[in-house]
Amino acid sequence: MKNRIVTYWTKRSHAFGDLREREQHSKTGQAWLEEIIRHLPAGEPLKILDVGCGTGMFSLMLSALGHTVTGIDLTEHMILHARELAKKQHSTARFFCMDAENPDFPDDTFDVVLTRNLTWTLPHVEQAYAQWLRILKKSGILLNFDADYGHDRCDKDSGELPPEHAHRTIAFEMLRECENIKRQLSVSEKLRPAWDAKLLLGLGYTDIVTDTSLSSRIYRQRDEFYNPTPMFLIRAKKP
Repeated sequence: MKNRIVTYWTKRSHAFGDLREREQHSKTGQAWLEEIIRHLPAGEPLKILDVGCGTGMFSLMLSALGHTVTGIDLTEHMILHARELAKKQHSTARFFCMDAENPDFPDDTFDVVLTRNLTWTLPHVEQAYAQWLRILKKSGILLNFDADYGHDRCDKDSGELPPEHAHRTIAFEMLRECENIKRQLSVSEKLRPAWDAKLLLGLGYTDIVTDTSLSSRIYRQRDEFYNPTPMFLIRAKKP
């Protein structure tokens, strides 16, 4: 299954990289940065892990603020694009090809673990959450931005989306492959984010907050960055 997921995202990596670079410098990108900053711990520059970083948008933005940022992604082509953008932007962010469910870092390494649009793609979400708890420092923060994609369809009629939107420009076969992958993932059957919050509590996270109003703050117009599926935020703390 992971090989199938990597193959899917490899095919989308080039166009995905161009899209995220434009988003980084857009009003939507600024809204994302403001959202993240609201939840970051105060104090000195932080050690941040961007899990499922794709082509590195969050990593690049946060490293520009002086934080020490590492981005990881299972898709090698995403990491190659991220490194190219880091070089282009003279960024200190570092990028590695690594499995989000098995991050190769010591215990208590990061002040913040953040991720966007990743957990819905994972075959073993429980394992990922447990590993992220392990590598967080005491009082470290998890920020997970995701959506209940399992109960939505990306191959549905996209007529309400702008012509330049990704779901209007990629082949229908790719959208259908996305749906086929989702149907084989157990996370697609869960009611999120309530399921995630209960899981995090059982794993030992504390101060768990879910916010389903995220999209209203980020997607203020239906442009090429618009996400038609309502997104949520899960914020949790390592005790």
